[in-house]
Amino acid sequence: MPSPRTPESGRRGERRAPADRPGSRRDAFFDNAKYLAIVLVAMGHSWEPLKGDSRILEGVYTVVYSFHMPAFILISGFFSRSFDMRPDRLKRLVTGVAVPYVLFESAYPLFKNLVTGSHEEISLLDPWYLTWFLVALFVWRMTTPFWKLVRWPVPLAVGLAMLASVTPSIGDDLDLQRVLQFLPYFVLGLCLKPEHFQLVRRRAVRIASVPVFAAALAVGWWAVPRMNTAWFYHRDSAQELGAPWWCGPVMTLAMMGCSLVLTACFFSWVPGRRTWFTALGAGTLYGYLLHGFLVKFGDYRGWFEHPWLHHPLGEILVTLVAAAVVTVLCTGPVQRVFRFAMEPKMDWAFKRDAAELARERQQQREKVGV
Repeated sequence: MPSPRTPESGRRGERRAPADRPGSRRDAFFDNAKYLAIVLVAMGHSWEPLKGDSRILEGVYTVVYSFHMPAFILISGFFSRSFDMRPDRLKRLVTGVAVPYVLFESAYPLFKNLVTGSHEEISLLDPWYLTWFLVALFVWRMTTPFWKLVRWPVPLAVGLAMLASVTPSIGDDLDLQRVLQFLPYFVLGLCLKPEHFQLVRRRAVRIASVPVFAAALAVGWWAVPRMNTAWFYHRDSAQELGAPWWCGPVMTLAMMGCSLVLTACFFSWVPGRRTWFTALGAGTLYGYLLHGFLVKFGDYRGWFEHPWLHHPLGEILVTLVAAAVVTVLCTGPVQRVFRFAMEPKMDWAFKRDAAELARERQQQREKVGV
């Protein structure tokens, strides 16, 4: 994800938009939002083995799952606005998204084989556990020039998501169901401007978000025995979930409306100032991909089957541990250790840019001339 930047003053009375000036410092709001969203992701994954025994926990789980990935994807789209097919940006897309996908898509099944003694096969066409997001981000970002070209990008993206929800023949290759059903959030992020985020950060929105979240939790608790939570994963069509085909488009629109409302409420409570966790926002992809190994290890070893963890105090403990673990995985030392896999330079794999080579030759001629 491109680094979020903070506004800088231009002429008197003007403010520059985040990321519009490459030399400006990072915008604390977006780093804070990324960190808080990834903490919710980790907590949600830790709740999965426990939620079946607690209606309250499963209700909270559904509420969190309705907005945590939409919020993260929307920010990804917002900071992809400047993406084009320039060589340096394509190189960064390959090294920062495609290469980590190949490495982690291979590492997850190998890790399972090592821990459980199973014989999982490596398949780069069938994303495993968390790696679907890397595939989706690669596809979304590659199509960014198209979304910037068409006249009505968001309605078109929503239409594609609705069509995907009634097309079971899409299959599991590259998790295209998720790619298409989450697409509207990325495209919406491409269309947003900094002032849109300022609108949801007003005090009135922050106050209104309290009853909205309270109502969402009540609805989540009510819906637990009445609704299939698989709808929140966006990985299956309506027919695959045992529903009539027309439920797909209806649920796509309904869930997108709920997700956007809760995402706006979430953003309203994200602090805009620098906090102790602001710097961790730069390492959210590290926390995202690495915490999966710990969650799966606990699952493989049966840690979540301990009876005490299926009581309220145990659920609270698991939640706190998940938040603490993903926080550690976002820190600088962890980033330095795993940078070879997450952000490899790979200069050997790419041709040198012609303009850069020309500049170097010019500098060398000037030195010789001096």
